[in-house]
Amino acid sequence: MTKWQTPDQLKQLLEELVSWRSRSHTEGERVFPHHLKNKLKSVAYFRKHPGKLRLFKAPDGREGLTALYTSPEASKTVVLISHFDTVNTEEYGHLEDLAFHPGLLTETLYEYKEEMPEEAREDLESGEFLFGRGTMDMKMGLALHMGLIEQASEEEWPVNLLLVTVPDEEVDSVGMREAVPTLTALKEEYDLDFTLFLNSEPTFQELGDENFYMYSGSIGKIMPAALLYGKETHVGNPLSGMTANYMATFLTQKMEWNPDFRETVLGQSTPLPVSLRQKDLMAMEYSTQTPYRAQVLFNAFLLERSAKDVLDLFRHTAEEAAAACNEAYLSVCKREGVQPLGEVDVMEYRELMAYAEQKLGKEMIDMYRKEATDSGMWDDRETAIRIVDKLMLHCQELGPVIVLMFATPYYPAVNSSSNELVKGIIERIQREAYEKFSLDIKQVHYFNGISDLSYVNYTDENGSWKAFEQNAPVWGDRYTIPFEDMKKLKAPVLNLGPYGKDAHKRTERLHKRNAFEEMPVLIRELISYVNS
Repeated sequence: MTKWQTPDQLKQLLEELVSWRSRSHTEGERVFPHHLKNKLKSVAYFRKHPGKLRLFKAPDGREGLTALYTSPEASKTVVLISHFDTVNTEEYGHLEDLAFHPGLLTETLYEYKEEMPEEAREDLESGEFLFGRGTMDMKMGLALHMGLIEQASEEEWPVNLLLVTVPDEEVDSVGMREAVPTLTALKEEYDLDFTLFLNSEPTFQELGDENFYMYSGSIGKIMPAALLYGKETHVGNPLSGMTANYMATFLTQKMEWNPDFRETVLGQSTPLPVSLRQKDLMAMEYSTQTPYRAQVLFNAFLLERSAKDVLDLFRHTAEEAAAACNEAYLSVCKREGVQPLGEVDVMEYRELMAYAEQKLGKEMIDMYRKEATDSGMWDDRETAIRIVDKLMLHCQELGPVIVLMFATPYYPAVNSSSNELVKGIIERIQREAYEKFSLDIKQVHYFNGISDLSYVNYTDENGSWKAFEQNAPVWGDRYTIPFEDMKKLKAPVLNLGPYGKDAHKRTERLHKRNAFEEMPVLIRELISYVNS
Protein backbone atom coordinates (compact mmCIF):
# COMPACT_ATOMS: atom_id res chain seq x y z
CA MET A 1 0.00 0.00 0.00
CA THR A 2 1.50 3.31 -1.09
CA LYS A 3 1.94 6.15 1.38
CA TRP A 4 2.91 9.27 -0.62
CA GLN A 5 0.88 9.24 -3.84
CA THR A 6 -2.30 11.22 -3.26
CA PRO A 7 -2.41 15.00 -2.68
CA ASP A 8 -3.45 14.48 0.94
CA GLN A 9 -0.66 11.96 1.52
CA LEU A 10 1.93 14.33 0.02
CA LYS A 11 0.66 17.19 2.16
CA GLN A 12 0.92 15.05 5.30
CA LEU A 13 4.43 13.98 4.29
CA LEU A 14 5.50 17.57 3.70
CA GLU A 15 4.12 18.72 7.05
CA GLU A 16 6.02 15.92 8.78
CA LEU A 17 9.27 16.79 6.98
CA VAL A 18 8.84 20.46 7.88
CA SER A 19 8.13 19.59 11.52
CA TRP A 20 11.60 18.03 11.73
CA ARG A 21 13.27 21.37 12.37
CA SER A 22 16.46 21.30 10.34
CA ARG A 23 17.87 24.81 10.39
CA SER A 24 21.46 24.94 9.18
CA HIS A 25 24.04 24.16 11.88
CA THR A 26 21.51 22.94 14.44
CA GLU A 27 20.90 19.59 16.08
CA GLY A 28 17.74 19.31 13.98
CA GLU A 29 19.85 19.30 10.83
CA ARG A 30 22.03 16.55 12.28
CA VAL A 31 19.18 14.21 13.16
CA PHE A 32 17.02 14.90 10.09
CA PRO A 33 18.61 12.23 7.83
CA HIS A 34 18.13 9.62 10.56
CA HIS A 35 14.42 10.45 10.77
CA LEU A 36 14.28 10.32 6.98
CA LYS A 37 16.01 6.96 6.81
CA ASN A 38 13.49 5.51 9.23
CA LYS A 39 10.70 7.00 7.15
CA LEU A 40 12.01 5.47 3.92
CA LYS A 41 12.30 2.09 5.64
CA SER A 42 8.52 1.96 5.47
CA VAL A 43 8.81 1.51 1.68
CA ALA A 44 8.66 -2.22 0.91
CA TYR A 45 11.57 -2.02 -1.52
CA PHE A 46 13.94 -0.68 1.13
CA ARG A 47 12.79 -3.23 3.68
CA LYS A 48 13.80 -5.85 1.14
CA HIS A 49 17.00 -4.01 0.13
CA PRO A 50 18.17 -2.14 3.26
CA GLY A 51 21.68 -1.78 1.86
CA LYS A 52 20.37 0.62 -0.79
CA LEU A 53 19.41 3.11 1.90
CA ARG A 54 22.58 4.75 3.22
CA LEU A 55 23.87 7.68 5.23
CA PHE A 56 27.12 9.40 4.27
CA LYS A 57 29.15 11.75 6.44
CA ALA A 58 30.36 15.29 5.99
CA PRO A 59 33.61 16.36 7.74
CA ASP A 60 31.78 18.23 10.51
CA GLY A 61 29.67 15.28 11.59
CA ARG A 62 26.55 16.11 9.62
CA GLU A 63 25.19 13.50 7.23
CA GLY A 64 23.36 13.13 3.97
CA LEU A 65 21.28 10.24 2.69
CA THR A 66 21.06 8.21 -0.52
CA ALA A 67 18.19 5.92 -1.50
CA LEU A 68 18.71 3.80 -4.61
CA TYR A 69 16.05 1.97 -6.58
CA THR A 70 17.41 -0.22 -9.37
CA SER A 71 15.62 -2.17 -12.05
CA PRO A 72 17.20 -5.31 -13.55
CA GLU A 73 15.97 -4.03 -16.91
CA ALA A 74 17.69 -0.65 -16.73
CA SER A 75 21.04 1.08 -16.82
CA LYS A 76 19.70 4.61 -17.23
CA THR A 77 19.75 6.41 -13.88
CA VAL A 78 18.10 9.66 -12.87
CA VAL A 79 19.72 11.28 -9.81
CA LEU A 80 17.18 13.15 -7.68
CA ILE A 81 18.92 15.96 -5.78
CA SER A 82 17.52 17.90 -2.82
CA HIS A 83 18.63 19.57 0.40
CA PHE A 84 16.89 19.36 3.75
CA ASP A 85 18.42 22.23 5.70
CA THR A 86 16.55 25.52 6.04
CA VAL A 87 17.51 29.04 6.99
CA ASN A 88 16.71 30.38 10.45
CA THR A 89 13.33 31.55 11.67
CA GLU A 90 13.88 34.65 13.84
CA GLU A 91 11.86 36.81 11.44
CA TYR A 92 8.69 34.97 12.50
CA GLY A 93 8.87 36.78 15.84
CA HIS A 94 6.28 35.58 18.31
CA LEU A 95 5.04 33.06 15.72
CA GLU A 96 8.43 31.37 15.47
CA ASP A 97 7.25 28.18 17.18
CA LEU A 98 4.65 27.78 14.42
CA ALA A 99 7.13 28.19 11.55
CA PHE A 100 7.56 24.40 11.40
CA HIS A 101 3.84 23.61 11.57
CA PRO A 102 2.50 24.77 8.20
CA GLY A 103 -1.17 24.02 8.73
CA LEU A 104 -1.35 25.75 12.10
CA LEU A 105 0.80 28.66 10.96
CA THR A 106 -1.33 29.25 7.87
CA GLU A 107 -4.47 29.22 10.01
CA THR A 108 -2.96 31.55 12.62
CA LEU A 109 -1.73 34.07 10.04
CA TYR A 110 -5.34 35.08 9.38
CA GLU A 111 -5.25 36.83 12.75
CA TYR A 112 -2.28 38.93 11.56
CA LYS A 113 -3.10 39.35 7.89
CA GLU A 114 -3.31 43.13 8.12
CA GLU A 115 0.39 43.14 9.02
CA MET A 116 1.35 41.15 5.93
CA PRO A 117 2.52 42.53 2.56
CA GLU A 118 -0.34 42.89 0.12
CA GLU A 119 0.61 40.03 -2.20
CA ALA A 120 1.17 37.62 0.70
CA ARG A 121 -2.14 38.65 2.28
CA GLU A 122 -3.98 38.03 -0.98
CA ASP A 123 -2.36 34.61 -1.32
CA LEU A 124 -3.32 33.75 2.25
CA GLU A 125 -6.93 34.77 1.70
CA SER A 126 -7.09 32.76 -1.54
CA GLY A 127 -6.61 29.56 0.44
CA GLU A 128 -4.27 28.28 -2.26
CA PHE A 129 -1.01 28.52 -0.31
CA LEU A 130 0.61 26.74 2.62
CA PHE A 131 2.95 28.88 4.73
CA GLY A 132 5.97 27.76 6.73
CA ARG A 133 9.74 27.45 6.82
CA GLY A 134 10.92 24.89 4.31
CA THR A 135 7.56 24.37 2.64
CA MET A 136 8.94 25.98 -0.51
CA ASP A 137 12.70 25.82 -0.02
CA MET A 138 12.89 22.93 -0.37
CA LYS A 139 11.24 20.11 1.53
CA MET A 140 8.46 19.84 -1.03
CA GLY A 141 11.11 18.91 -3.57
CA LEU A 142 12.29 16.13 -1.27
CA ALA A 143 8.70 14.97 -0.71
CA LEU A 144 8.17 14.74 -4.47
CA HIS A 145 11.30 12.64 -4.84
CA MET A 146 10.18 10.33 -2.04
CA GLY A 147 6.83 9.85 -3.71
CA LEU A 148 8.52 9.18 -7.02
CA ILE A 149 10.92 6.54 -5.74
CA GLU A 150 8.11 4.87 -3.79
CA GLN A 151 5.92 4.63 -6.91
CA ALA A 152 8.81 3.44 -9.10
CA SER A 153 9.65 0.64 -6.66
CA GLU A 154 6.01 -0.41 -6.17
CA GLU A 155 5.31 -0.48 -9.92
CA GLU A 156 8.77 -1.79 -10.85
CA TRP A 157 9.59 0.93 -13.34
CA PRO A 158 12.34 -0.03 -15.83
CA VAL A 159 14.62 2.82 -14.76
CA ASN A 160 17.03 3.46 -11.90
CA LEU A 161 16.38 6.30 -9.45
CA LEU A 162 18.96 7.56 -6.99
CA LEU A 163 17.64 9.95 -4.35
CA VAL A 164 20.34 12.05 -2.70
CA THR A 165 19.43 14.62 -0.07
CA VAL A 166 22.01 16.73 1.73
CA PRO A 167 22.55 19.20 4.57
CA ASP A 168 24.14 22.66 4.42
CA GLU A 169 22.98 23.88 0.99
CA GLU A 170 21.96 27.17 2.57
CA VAL A 171 25.50 27.87 3.85
CA ASP A 172 28.52 26.25 2.17
CA SER A 173 27.05 23.19 0.40
CA VAL A 174 29.33 20.87 2.35
CA GLY A 175 26.63 18.22 2.00
CA MET A 176 26.64 18.19 -1.80
CA ARG A 177 30.41 18.48 -1.99
CA GLU A 178 30.63 15.36 0.17
CA ALA A 179 27.90 13.66 -1.86
CA VAL A 180 30.01 13.81 -5.03
CA PRO A 181 32.45 11.01 -4.10
CA THR A 182 29.50 9.03 -2.72
CA LEU A 183 27.78 9.31 -6.10
CA THR A 184 30.87 8.23 -7.99
CA ALA A 185 31.27 5.22 -5.68
CA LEU A 186 27.62 4.18 -6.15
CA LYS A 187 27.99 4.62 -9.89
CA GLU A 188 30.84 2.12 -9.94
CA GLU A 189 29.31 -0.26 -7.40
CA TYR A 190 26.03 -0.66 -9.28
CA ASP A 191 27.30 0.10 -12.80
CA LEU A 192 24.90 3.02 -13.11
CA ASP A 193 24.58 5.12 -16.24
CA PHE A 194 23.87 8.61 -14.93
CA THR A 195 21.45 10.03 -17.48
CA LEU A 196 20.12 13.15 -15.76
CA PHE A 197 20.66 15.13 -12.57
CA LEU A 198 17.24 16.42 -11.53
CA ASN A 199 16.98 19.00 -8.78
CA SER A 200 13.58 20.14 -7.55
CA GLU A 201 14.33 23.54 -6.08
CA PRO A 202 11.22 25.71 -6.28
CA THR A 203 10.38 28.25 -8.95
CA PHE A 204 11.84 31.63 -7.98
CA GLN A 205 10.24 34.92 -9.01
CA GLU A 206 10.54 38.60 -8.33
CA LEU A 207 7.66 40.38 -6.57
CA GLY A 208 4.55 40.29 -8.72
CA ASP A 209 5.87 37.60 -11.08
CA GLU A 210 3.30 34.83 -11.41
CA ASN A 211 5.15 32.82 -14.07
CA PHE A 212 6.20 29.22 -13.61
CA TYR A 213 9.72 28.21 -14.62
CA MET A 214 11.93 25.23 -15.21
CA TYR A 215 15.68 25.65 -15.37
CA SER A 216 18.24 24.04 -17.67
CA GLY A 217 21.23 25.23 -15.65
CA SER A 218 22.28 26.89 -12.42
CA ILE A 219 24.09 30.18 -11.93
CA GLY A 220 27.55 30.18 -10.38
CA LYS A 221 28.90 32.25 -7.51
CA ILE A 222 32.39 33.21 -6.41
CA MET A 223 33.62 35.56 -3.69
CA PRO A 224 36.69 37.70 -4.46
CA ALA A 225 38.19 39.13 -1.27
CA ALA A 226 41.21 41.13 -0.24
CA LEU A 227 43.33 42.05 2.76
CA LEU A 228 44.52 45.65 2.58
CA TYR A 229 47.72 46.26 4.47
CA GLY A 230 48.84 49.86 4.98
CA LYS A 231 51.18 51.49 7.46
CA GLU A 232 50.33 52.21 11.11
CA THR A 233 50.82 55.59 12.74
CA HIS A 234 49.49 57.80 15.55
CA VAL A 235 46.42 59.84 14.73
CA GLY A 236 48.41 62.96 15.65
CA ASN A 237 50.81 62.27 12.78
CA PRO A 238 48.47 60.85 10.12
CA LEU A 239 50.71 61.22 7.06
CA SER A 240 53.41 59.06 8.66
CA GLY A 241 51.19 56.12 7.79
CA MET A 242 48.40 55.00 5.46
CA THR A 243 45.13 53.60 6.74
CA ALA A 244 43.80 50.42 5.22
CA ASN A 245 40.38 52.05 5.29
CA TYR A 246 41.61 54.69 2.86
CA MET A 247 42.92 51.98 0.54
CA ALA A 248 39.71 49.97 0.84
CA THR A 249 37.52 52.82 -0.36
CA PHE A 250 39.26 52.80 -3.74
CA LEU A 251 38.87 49.03 -4.20
CA THR A 252 35.23 49.07 -3.17
CA GLN A 253 34.47 51.95 -5.52
CA LYS A 254 36.04 50.03 -8.40
CA MET A 255 34.34 46.71 -7.58
CA GLU A 256 30.85 47.68 -6.48
CA TRP A 257 28.38 47.42 -9.41
CA ASN A 258 31.27 47.05 -11.86
CA PRO A 259 29.71 46.14 -15.24
CA ASP A 260 32.90 44.35 -16.32
CA PHE A 261 31.85 41.49 -14.03
CA ARG A 262 28.44 41.13 -15.68
CA GLU A 263 28.02 38.14 -17.97
CA THR A 264 25.23 37.75 -20.50
CA VAL A 265 24.64 34.27 -21.90
CA LEU A 266 21.55 33.02 -23.76
CA GLY A 267 19.86 36.33 -23.03
CA GLN A 268 20.32 36.00 -19.26
CA SER A 269 22.58 38.37 -17.33
CA THR A 270 24.24 38.04 -13.95
CA PRO A 271 23.55 40.57 -11.20
CA LEU A 272 26.33 43.11 -10.72
CA PRO A 273 28.97 42.48 -8.05
CA VAL A 274 28.35 43.94 -4.62
CA SER A 275 30.37 44.27 -1.42
CA LEU A 276 29.38 41.96 1.42
CA ARG A 277 31.90 43.13 3.98
CA GLN A 278 34.31 46.01 4.53
CA LYS A 279 35.93 46.47 7.92
CA ASP A 280 39.27 47.03 9.60
CA LEU A 281 40.97 44.43 11.79
CA MET A 282 41.58 46.68 14.78
CA ALA A 283 40.64 45.38 18.21
CA MET A 284 37.27 46.43 19.57
CA GLU A 285 38.95 48.67 22.15
CA TYR A 286 39.47 52.34 21.33
CA SER A 287 42.98 53.22 20.18
CA THR A 288 44.78 56.21 18.72
CA GLN A 289 46.74 53.90 16.43
CA THR A 290 45.33 54.15 12.92
CA PRO A 291 43.75 51.04 11.37
CA TYR A 292 46.37 49.71 8.98
CA ARG A 293 44.77 46.31 8.18
CA ALA A 294 41.33 45.86 6.66
CA GLN A 295 39.31 43.33 4.72
CA VAL A 296 36.83 43.53 1.88
CA LEU A 297 34.60 40.77 0.52
CA PHE A 298 32.60 40.82 -2.70
CA ASN A 299 29.92 38.66 -4.29
CA ALA A 300 30.19 37.90 -8.00
CA PHE A 301 27.97 35.66 -10.12
CA LEU A 302 29.09 33.44 -13.00
CA LEU A 303 27.61 31.95 -16.14
CA GLU A 304 30.55 30.85 -18.28
CA ARG A 305 33.54 32.38 -16.53
CA SER A 306 35.95 30.26 -14.52
CA ALA A 307 37.71 31.07 -11.27
CA LYS A 308 40.78 32.08 -13.28
CA ASP A 309 38.71 34.42 -15.46
CA VAL A 310 37.36 36.15 -12.36
CA LEU A 311 40.77 36.32 -10.71
CA ASP A 312 42.28 37.97 -13.77
CA LEU A 313 39.45 40.50 -13.84
CA PHE A 314 39.69 41.08 -10.09
CA ARG A 315 43.42 41.70 -10.34
CA HIS A 316 42.95 44.16 -13.17
CA THR A 317 40.31 45.99 -11.14
CA ALA A 318 42.49 46.01 -8.02
CA GLU A 319 45.40 47.40 -10.01
CA GLU A 320 43.15 50.20 -11.25
CA ALA A 321 42.09 50.85 -7.65
CA ALA A 322 45.72 50.90 -6.49
CA ALA A 323 46.64 53.34 -9.25
CA ALA A 324 43.78 55.65 -8.28
CA CYS A 325 44.75 55.37 -4.61
CA ASN A 326 48.38 56.16 -5.39
CA GLU A 327 47.45 59.17 -7.48
CA ALA A 328 45.21 60.58 -4.76
CA TYR A 329 47.76 59.83 -2.03
CA LEU A 330 50.65 61.47 -3.90
CA SER A 331 48.47 64.53 -4.45
CA VAL A 332 47.88 64.80 -0.69
CA CYS A 333 51.61 64.36 0.03
CA LYS A 334 52.45 67.11 -2.46
CA ARG A 335 49.85 69.41 -0.96
CA GLU A 336 51.10 68.81 2.58
CA GLY A 337 54.80 68.84 1.65
CA VAL A 338 55.60 65.36 3.03
CA GLN A 339 57.61 62.46 1.63
CA PRO A 340 55.41 59.60 0.35
CA LEU A 341 55.72 56.22 2.04
CA GLY A 342 55.64 54.40 -1.27
CA GLU A 343 53.03 53.13 -3.68
CA VAL A 344 50.26 50.61 -3.01
CA ASP A 345 51.02 47.30 -4.72
CA VAL A 346 48.76 44.37 -5.67
CA MET A 347 49.55 40.68 -5.23
CA GLU A 348 47.68 37.39 -5.07
CA TYR A 349 47.59 35.12 -2.05
CA ARG A 350 49.65 32.48 -3.85
CA GLU A 351 52.38 35.07 -4.40
CA LEU A 352 52.32 36.04 -0.73
CA MET A 353 52.57 32.37 0.23
CA ALA A 354 55.61 31.85 -1.99
CA TYR A 355 57.31 34.92 -0.50
CA ALA A 356 56.43 33.96 3.08
CA GLU A 357 57.62 30.37 2.68
CA GLN A 358 60.96 31.58 1.39
CA LYS A 359 61.30 34.03 4.28
CA LEU A 360 59.80 32.04 7.16
CA GLY A 361 59.91 28.43 6.06
CA LYS A 362 57.05 26.02 5.36
CA GLU A 363 56.93 24.72 8.94
CA MET A 364 56.27 28.20 10.31
CA ILE A 365 53.61 28.87 7.65
CA ASP A 366 51.85 25.59 8.47
CA MET A 367 51.83 26.51 12.15
CA TYR A 368 50.22 29.90 11.47
CA ARG A 369 47.59 28.31 9.23
CA LYS A 370 46.80 25.69 11.87
CA GLU A 371 46.45 28.32 14.60
CA ALA A 372 43.88 30.19 12.51
CA THR A 373 41.90 27.17 11.33
CA ASP A 374 41.81 25.52 14.77
CA SER A 375 40.92 28.63 16.76
CA GLY A 376 37.17 28.07 16.50
CA MET A 377 36.66 31.84 16.66
CA TRP A 378 35.83 32.50 13.01
CA ASP A 379 33.89 31.13 10.08
CA ASP A 380 35.68 30.14 6.86
CA ARG A 381 35.59 33.64 5.43
CA GLU A 382 37.07 35.30 8.50
CA THR A 383 39.58 32.47 8.90
CA ALA A 384 40.88 33.09 5.38
CA ILE A 385 41.44 36.76 6.18
CA ARG A 386 43.19 35.92 9.46
CA ILE A 387 45.59 33.54 7.73
CA VAL A 388 46.62 36.25 5.27
CA ASP A 389 46.80 38.83 8.05
CA LYS A 390 49.16 36.62 10.05
CA LEU A 391 51.46 36.21 7.06
CA MET A 392 51.47 39.93 6.34
CA LEU A 393 52.36 40.75 9.94
CA HIS A 394 55.59 38.85 9.28
CA CYS A 395 56.07 40.31 5.80
CA GLN A 396 55.32 43.96 6.46
CA GLU A 397 57.99 45.05 4.02
CA LEU A 398 55.55 44.15 1.22
CA GLY A 399 53.15 46.92 2.27
CA PRO A 400 51.31 48.97 1.46
CA VAL A 401 49.65 46.20 -0.51
CA ILE A 402 46.32 44.76 -1.56
CA VAL A 403 46.44 40.95 -1.20
CA LEU A 404 43.83 39.28 -3.41
CA MET A 405 42.22 35.96 -2.50
CA PHE A 406 39.03 33.95 -2.78
CA ALA A 407 36.67 33.46 0.14
CA THR A 408 34.29 30.52 0.21
CA PRO A 409 31.94 29.08 -0.95
CA TYR A 410 32.48 28.69 -4.68
CA TYR A 411 29.69 27.44 -6.95
CA PRO A 412 30.71 26.77 -10.56
CA ALA A 413 28.01 27.57 -13.08
CA VAL A 414 26.46 24.65 -14.97
CA ASN A 415 24.23 24.61 -18.03
CA SER A 416 22.59 21.97 -20.24
CA SER A 417 20.40 24.13 -22.46
CA SER A 418 21.96 22.72 -25.64
CA ASN A 419 21.64 19.08 -24.54
CA GLU A 420 19.22 17.13 -26.73
CA LEU A 421 17.72 15.16 -23.83
CA VAL A 422 17.07 18.34 -21.86
CA LYS A 423 15.54 20.06 -24.88
CA GLY A 424 13.23 17.10 -25.38
CA ILE A 425 12.24 17.01 -21.70
CA ILE A 426 11.42 20.72 -21.68
CA GLU A 427 9.29 20.43 -24.80
CA ARG A 428 7.41 17.42 -23.38
CA ILE A 429 6.84 18.99 -19.95
CA GLN A 430 5.70 22.30 -21.41
CA ARG A 431 3.18 20.50 -23.61
CA GLU A 432 1.90 18.19 -20.87
CA ALA A 433 1.62 21.03 -18.35
CA TYR A 434 -0.44 23.13 -20.69
CA GLU A 435 -2.68 20.31 -21.94
CA LYS A 436 -3.38 18.80 -18.52
CA PHE A 437 -3.32 21.84 -16.23
CA SER A 438 -3.37 24.94 -18.49
CA LEU A 439 0.02 25.66 -16.92
CA ASP A 440 2.42 27.72 -19.01
CA ILE A 441 5.98 26.76 -18.06
CA LYS A 442 8.79 28.99 -19.28
CA GLN A 443 12.39 27.86 -19.67
CA VAL A 444 15.16 29.75 -17.86
CA HIS A 445 18.73 28.85 -18.75
CA TYR A 446 20.21 29.41 -15.29
CA PHE A 447 18.51 28.89 -11.94
CA ASN A 448 19.18 32.18 -10.17
CA GLY A 449 18.96 31.00 -6.58
CA ILE A 450 22.26 29.03 -6.41
CA SER A 451 21.89 25.26 -6.22
CA ASP A 452 23.75 22.02 -5.57
CA LEU A 453 23.69 21.28 -9.31
CA SER A 454 26.90 23.32 -9.42
CA TYR A 455 28.81 20.25 -8.24
CA VAL A 456 27.91 17.84 -11.05
CA ASN A 457 28.62 17.73 -14.78
CA TYR A 458 31.76 19.82 -14.25
CA THR A 459 33.89 20.65 -17.30
CA ASP A 460 37.34 22.21 -17.09
CA GLU A 461 39.95 21.06 -19.56
CA ASN A 462 42.46 23.80 -18.68
CA GLY A 463 42.63 23.32 -14.93
CA SER A 464 41.44 26.88 -14.35
CA TRP A 465 39.91 25.80 -11.02
CA LYS A 466 43.48 25.80 -9.68
CA ALA A 467 43.27 29.59 -9.56
CA PHE A 468 40.71 29.08 -6.80
CA GLU A 469 42.66 26.38 -4.99
CA GLN A 470 45.89 28.42 -5.01
CA ASN A 471 44.21 31.60 -3.78
CA ALA A 472 41.71 30.28 -1.21
CA PRO A 473 43.54 30.40 2.15
CA VAL A 474 41.30 27.79 3.80
CA TRP A 475 41.68 25.31 0.92
CA GLY A 476 42.52 21.82 2.13
CA ASP A 477 42.07 22.63 5.82
CA ARG A 478 38.46 23.71 6.11
CA TYR A 479 37.18 23.73 2.54
CA THR A 480 37.62 21.59 -0.56
CA ILE A 481 35.74 20.99 -3.79
CA PRO A 482 36.06 17.52 -5.38
CA PHE A 483 36.71 18.83 -8.90
CA GLU A 484 38.16 15.56 -10.22
CA ASP A 485 35.19 13.50 -9.00
CA MET A 486 32.80 16.14 -10.33
CA LYS A 487 34.22 15.51 -13.80
CA LYS A 488 33.11 11.86 -13.50
CA LEU A 489 29.47 12.85 -12.97
CA LYS A 490 28.78 13.46 -16.63
CA ALA A 491 25.09 13.95 -17.32
CA PRO A 492 22.89 16.94 -18.12
CA VAL A 493 21.19 18.93 -15.38
CA LEU A 494 17.64 20.18 -14.96
CA ASN A 495 15.65 21.84 -12.22
CA LEU A 496 11.91 21.30 -12.03
CA GLY A 497 10.22 22.01 -8.74
CA PRO A 498 7.05 23.39 -7.17
CA TYR A 499 5.72 26.91 -7.37
CA GLY A 500 6.03 29.07 -4.28
CA LYS A 501 6.95 32.53 -3.08
CA ASP A 502 9.18 34.39 -0.63
CA ALA A 503 11.92 31.90 0.10
CA HIS A 504 13.86 32.88 3.24
CA LYS A 505 11.11 35.28 4.31
CA ARG A 506 8.46 35.15 7.01
CA THR A 507 5.90 34.77 4.25
CA GLU A 508 7.55 31.72 2.61
CA ARG A 509 4.71 29.74 1.08
CA LEU A 510 3.91 26.91 -1.29
CA HIS A 511 1.15 26.71 -3.91
CA LYS A 512 -0.82 23.65 -2.83
CA ARG A 513 -2.44 22.61 -6.10
CA ASN A 514 0.81 22.89 -8.01
CA ALA A 515 2.82 21.05 -5.36
CA PHE A 516 0.42 18.22 -4.51
CA GLU A 517 -1.45 17.69 -7.79
CA GLU A 518 0.45 19.07 -10.77
CA MET A 519 4.12 18.49 -9.98
CA PRO A 520 3.83 14.77 -9.19
CA VAL A 521 2.29 14.21 -12.64
CA LEU A 522 4.88 16.32 -14.42
CA ILE A 523 7.87 14.73 -12.70
CA ARG A 524 6.53 11.27 -13.47
CA GLU A 525 6.15 12.37 -17.09
CA LEU A 526 9.75 13.57 -17.03
CA ILE A 527 11.01 10.17 -15.85
CA SER A 528 8.91 8.45 -18.49
CA TYR A 529 10.46 10.61 -21.20
CA VAL A 530 14.01 9.93 -20.00
CA ASN A 531 13.30 6.21 -20.15
CA SER A 532 11.66 6.30 -23.58
